[in-house]
Amino acid sequence: MKYYIIAGEASGDLHGSNLIKSIKQEDSAASFRFWGGDLMAAEAGNPIKHYRDLAFMGFVEVLLNIRTILNNIRFCKKDILDFKPDALILIDYPGFNLRIAKWAKQQGIPVHYYISPQIWAWHSSRVHGIKKSVDHMYVILPFEKDFYAKYDYPVNFVGHPLLDVVHDYEKEDGFRQKHQLGDKPLIALLPGSRKQEIERLLNVMLQVITNFPDYQFVIAGAPSQDESYYQSIIDQSSIPAPVRQNIRFISNKTYQLLLHSEAALVTSGTATLETALFDVPQVVCYKGSPLSYHIARRLINVSYISLVNLIVDKEIVKELIQHECNPENISTALTEILDPQHQKELYKEYQNLKEELGNAGASQRTAKLITKYSEK
Repeated sequence: MKYYIIAGEASGDLHGSNLIKSIKQEDSAASFRFWGGDLMAAEAGNPIKHYRDLAFMGFVEVLLNIRTILNNIRFCKKDILDFKPDALILIDYPGFNLRIAKWAKQQGIPVHYYISPQIWAWHSSRVHGIKKSVDHMYVILPFEKDFYAKYDYPVNFVGHPLLDVVHDYEKEDGFRQKHQLGDKPLIALLPGSRKQEIERLLNVMLQVITNFPDYQFVIAGAPSQDESYYQSIIDQSSIPAPVRQNIRFISNKTYQLLLHSEAALVTSGTATLETALFDVPQVVCYKGSPLSYHIARRLINVSYISLVNLIVDKEIVKELIQHECNPENISTALTEILDPQHQKELYKEYQNLKEELGNAGASQRTAKLITKYSEK
């Protein structure tokens, strides 16, 4: 069968690659056309569009790039019609994918949505559009099935795909030596994958380094960004030259870095959950443009911004948002999570989190359901 897949972010590329791998196990004749990144490319050839050209975050940023977004939507519709898929699989990326879902349903194309939009966090009314447009929804968070049930919309809870990724991941021998990380304990900096995130957060994260001379700080570079981009932010910062000796950069090795780190400063998003699943103490950092942040504050209806806290419904990791996300507060929070007693309590909370997420095998379960529904 023919599968058209759209993933517009780094996390979608990761989960899309594992889904493609699982679909190939279920359907030996499967052919794919997709929007995604390098991980999906390793499984199914070159993407039609790479996610690095698609990721716009925040209300203001979307408005500034609206012409590009509309051109991408027009191109996508034509490309889907030309490919004539047996199944259209949309992975997260709701601003774009929900528009495609509505259109595809009108064309009679079966629509599968893997990783639900976070409409439970804000704009819950969009559930009515999803009911009309999406034939099969596959949710990965335990409370999402109950949320949709309130609207009489049955969905498939498949578990969280990150459980598979972390379960199968192994520590790389000689990692520290290969990347010249020295003997100091490591603190990982995860400033996100989009340029807007990195520009706002990396400089703030770097400013805490002078308070922790006994640690090596390592920037986890996103595969969609060049090292020179990160270096330009370091060069423009106010960090004294001697202190910069405690900064390292590693691209596309985030999981290995987490396995070797004592703690992490993490941009809100999927990375917070990844960090928790690797049992790394973390401080969650978020900064949006002032206008986007104030709009979001009025619309959002959840108590936390990190997936870790949302899933367990309490603050087990510190969240520093907007004006609170400053070097002084980050330093205080980082000092706290480096305390052994604090870490001992946090590990217990992380274990509870993993139990909430269910068992591994999300990609395989989703692939089985998609191929079964597509055969009808």
